Amino acid sequence: MLSVLYTFADRIRHQVRRGRTDPDFAAGQHGEDLAHRYLRRHGFTIVARNYRPRAGAGEIDLIAWEKDQLAFVEVKTRATGEFGTPESAVDPEKQLYLVRAARDYVRHATVDWGAVRFDIVSILLTRPPRISLLRDAFRPKRTL
Repeated sequence: MLSVLYTFADRIRHQVRRGRTDPDFAAGQHGEDLAHRYLRRHGFTIVARNYRPRAGAGEIDLIAWEKDQLAFVEVKTRATGEFGTPESAVDPEKQLYLVRAARDYVRHATVDWGAVRFDIVSILLTRPPRISLLRDAFRPKRTL
């Protein structure tokens, strides 16, 4: 039953997307949909999608629990690997924005910072798409 609801929600997002001509936007949204399904199939419980703190200090694509760890997941999607791997786009500056947004979420959700990790889902839009999960892809320079 839940998968039917997710499929329906994806269709609505795709219909909204048709009005946009930006191919990067469409690829990014499609990648997030694929990552969302991939994580659910691998035992994650998704608790938030496209989380943006009120201060506007970045955005987290997906937030999910895997057992007793809260994973802040950045999804990177590319049409080809011609210009490098998708995960290589998560540079130190991007990591800083992710950590700031994660700190905001942790404060509001009252989660222990020790239970937090940062993952990257890397997607190449080949046929079929190649999806890989990099658990604990980076660690913040500073703690709370």
